[in-house]
Amino acid sequence: MQKKITHILKGREKEIAPGQIVLQPLPHAEFRFANPFIVLHHMLPQTIAPGSQIRLPMHPHRGFSPELRSCHWQELVRNLRSSVALQLQGEGFHLDNAGNEGVIGPGDVQWMFAGKGILHSEGPTSHLLQHGGVQELIQLWINAPAAHRPDEPFYQFAPKDLQPAVLEQEGVHLRLASGHYEDATGPLKSFTPTILISGEISKNHRVQLTAIPGYQTLLYVINGSICVNAETINQHHLIVFEKENDELIVTAKEDTRLLYLSALPIDEPVAARF
Repeated sequence: MQKKITHILKGREKEIAPGQIVLQPLPHAEFRFANPFIVLHHMLPQTIAPGSQIRLPMHPHRGFSPELRSCHWQELVRNLRSSVALQLQGEGFHLDNAGNEGVIGPGDVQWMFAGKGILHSEGPTSHLLQHGGVQELIQLWINAPAAHRPDEPFYQFAPKDLQPAVLEQEGVHLRLASGHYEDATGPLKSFTPTILISGEISKNHRVQLTAIPGYQTLLYVINGSICVNAETINQHHLIVFEKENDELIVTAKEDTRLLYLSALPIDEPVAARF
């Protein structure tokens, strides 16, 4: 049966660091958390002029994973463990004191688990700063079970071409970064079963997604617009579905880019200030 929509949350502007504005559909005044999904930030396309110097110095994270290209979050967030970053345009770097280093481009995903504590630096690459270009990305903060919070931090990277295609059909180009879907397994691993699918659906094409009953299930419209359950949802809106039932039918009203998230809930308290 089709899953009912419980909330449609419009991303609101939020300054996460001086001069850095993102859209934040989660958490929202109407819906606090979709545990284990705690934060979704969308950094809209930003034109970087050649010769810019946008760099973030080494800064600490503890107990969670922040990285769908992260920025310097000034909010206090405790009891979190995982953060994922999806690069949409441009390219970004990651460097941490555990010796991990990486560069991600369009469609790539990286995952940093902060565990018992890590120092890292991030931002546009030297090449992008030198030559200029457009930067766009999404960052997620994902909770992890309390039993793993003292674990050693780690870093994962999934280039676009290593994310298996799912729901393959004409006009549908979706890739699996983590979790199991159909007969595919995403390259990124998590403590909590987490399905992360992103990609594009062409105008007037339709796709049926299947969710596991009991899981938290979200759908973010990065750009474009879709029809779900006879409702039109425009870009920069996050759809929260009921946990019951298993079917989502999505029709693209125009060329659309989506992020689909589904995970086993973690029924543990989260202490946060946003």
